[in-house]
Amino acid sequence: MSRKDKSKKNDKMPWYGDGLRFECTQCGACCSGEPGHVWVDDTEIEAMALEMGLEVAAFERKFVRDVGEAKSLIEYPDGDCIMLDPRTRKCTVYASRPIQCRTWPFWDSNLKKKKHWKETCEVCPGAGTGRLYSLEEIEAARQEKSV
Repeated sequence: MSRKDKSKKNDKMPWYGDGLRFECTQCGACCSGEPGHVWVDDTEIEAMALEMGLEVAAFERKFVRDVGEAKSLIEYPDGDCIMLDPRTRKCTVYASRPIQCRTWPFWDSNLKKKKHWKETCEVCPGAGTGRLYSLEEIEAARQEKSV
């Protein structure tokens, strides 16, 4: 491949084209802090209910709120996700956590610019360390989250 061809290829490659490192430490940092939404669909609700040994309707009454036409997990008053155990700081449904959680930190907001990734690494001890995710894996996570 000529230098010109490589240059054209690199122009279309995102800044993280060589991949990014991430290893979830299950610290709970991404599950706490400012209030927000953890969007969930019926399949995710059913999986979390099953993991907790609850009927779907009971799980929804206790842990889900309607936000317009969508559904979100509720939060504790301090902004922590309701699925974050306040004592252990671990997710109580880690094996069945929603797509939004499973695709962290490979969100558009964290990948827009290198500075956004650097900010993510400052608040998430697993970002920038651990396994190297390829561009293809990162893009698959981004696409999965936006579905």
